[in-house]
Amino acid sequence: MSRELLRLSATELLGAYRKGDTTPTEVTQAMLAQIERHNPTVNAFCLVDQETTLEWAEASTKRWQEAQPQGLLDGVPVAIKDVFMTPMWPTLRGSKVVRPDSTLGKESPCISALTRHGYIPLGKTTTPELGWKGVTDSPLCGPTHNPWNPQKTAGGSSGGSASAIALGMGPLALGTDAGGSIRIPAGFSGIVGFKPTYGEVPHWPASPFGSLSHVGPMSWTVEDCALMMQVLSEPDPRDSQALPRHQEDYLSHLKDGIKGLKIAYSPDLGYADVDPDIAQTVAEAVRVFEALGATVVRTDPGFVNPMGAFSHLFYSGAANALRDLTMRQKEKMDPGLVEVAQKASRLSMLDYLGAHNERMSLSEKMALFHQKYDLLLTPTLPIAAFTANREVPEDWPSTRWPSWTPFTYPFNMTGQPALSVPCGFSREGLPISLQIVGPRFADSTVLQAGFAYQQAAPLTDRRPPMFDEAGGYDDEQGGGLLNRW
Repeated sequence: MSRELLRLSATELLGAYRKGDTTPTEVTQAMLAQIERHNPTVNAFCLVDQETTLEWAEASTKRWQEAQPQGLLDGVPVAIKDVFMTPMWPTLRGSKVVRPDSTLGKESPCISALTRHGYIPLGKTTTPELGWKGVTDSPLCGPTHNPWNPQKTAGGSSGGSASAIALGMGPLALGTDAGGSIRIPAGFSGIVGFKPTYGEVPHWPASPFGSLSHVGPMSWTVEDCALMMQVLSEPDPRDSQALPRHQEDYLSHLKDGIKGLKIAYSPDLGYADVDPDIAQTVAEAVRVFEALGATVVRTDPGFVNPMGAFSHLFYSGAANALRDLTMRQKEKMDPGLVEVAQKASRLSMLDYLGAHNERMSLSEKMALFHQKYDLLLTPTLPIAAFTANREVPEDWPSTRWPSWTPFTYPFNMTGQPALSVPCGFSREGLPISLQIVGPRFADSTVLQAGFAYQQAAPLTDRRPPMFDEAGGYDDEQGGGLLNRW
């Protein structure tokens, strides 16, 4: 029975609680056992506190037994990326220079919202230091490995959350995305990841990467992402840039289909080199949208690769985050992070403003593009997962991660909603994913399209080979499980 529980979505778990088929305590115990079984191999969690987690589960079980469930997610376990403040656990952000006691007693808006809705905190998931890159490894926690092949990377920076979802360690997870950090690991790990419109989900403390950074859900199904958005988008006064709650119901029209939508399909955005295997798989996925009644037009949005401008904006955030640290502190940090911060610190104000101007031009271009097209389809990534504990693949022409993420960072610059949905597998058995992009504030339409596609071409029954394996401790593969902090 416990194995079957690991395959249930959050929506299915809530249905099982209502029927009395299982309890939050039973579900949580099964997931903690799965964490203990597989975390030593993939290093998805950097902190697990079983005693606290089970206390929350037992409280939820009691509420269900008394027929008084709390909110929309009562009893659903959630994995928390270690950049979100949790009052009972430290938030180290993958860094040796963050003092654990400095973060206790504080709570991010997402955590406040989840608490109001009765969630069960599973633990903190691994992230690269300060969430600065598209893979997950750090001097503090080590590398996170791909659930489909532990020799490969899970992507990042929300790699721990993605790996946890894929292996049934939890049905829901929190992620952040400043250049693809939800969609990249979702694509590499074969799960669903949603980057909402900027400001749709309140966030505090502010990200070092400013308005590039979005907060969103990660899950096994699009429906679960929509459910989680109902909770995460609740207003919080601590985020002064968050959008006013506009009574968006992400679930009410989720199943309405996409018939009549006019959708653009760009296989390369006009500048990206895409692995032929991925290009073919994504093209086949696009044909599903046509079969569902949408009009699909192959066309590019018409902008040049904005990687230079993105890098100026993104790495300036890293430089600002490190500006007050001593040399001794920086010696403890990820050398790559220190390097990009040092380079960015030499940029002039005119360099920064020029990048900002390019960002505004790109936003305007995409806003006009979406006057003609309801949605844009692209690959999520141009390559499949590569060797773990590397920032770029072997023999790659660039040393920095944005060079292999050409489909994700442009839409952080524009603030648009973007969803990554699994659409197939490479010849090596690694996930391939499709990206669905919408105009700002069209979050529900993006989720609606993703749901329609996932219903028509589901891959939800296919889990990583190691999902049902007994597991085991392998200190050379992963960072090990922490049962206390």
